[in-house]
Amino acid sequence: MKTIKLLLVWAVVAVSNQAFAQNTTAKIETLPKDKKTNCYIRYYYYPNLEAYFDNLTLVYHYKEKGEWKTAPELPSNYGGYSMYNKAHVIINDYDDDKPYELLKIHKKLYPYNSKGRFTTRTTASSE
Repeated sequence: MKTIKLLLVWAVVAVSNQAFAQNTTAKIETLPKDKKTNCYIRYYYYPNLEAYFDNLTLVYHYKEKGEWKTAPELPSNYGGYSMYNKAHVIINDYDDDKPYELLKIHKKLYPYNSKGRFTTRTTASSE
């Protein structure tokens, strides 16, 4: 009897974990799409960090010791940076998996400005 109860509990846990995992998997079709470029709005670029935030997988792409890393949070040496309180640029012309391949272009298009102001229309600044 004890074994049956244990198996039943295990089955319920396994089924609920499977259902939860399926519900939390993000799909690119859920992201907004730019009408001009026909690309999904997947990334935010932070000029002062030279880092990206991926809206699909909810991770940051940042450089550490010369290598690109991904993590759900920025490392502590980024000073507790929040994606909601600083200027960021919406990347509306790229929706593949490696936005950092365009870093040189993004650095030229959106140079860091300590006041958080940009002149380009494809940018957004959180207030």
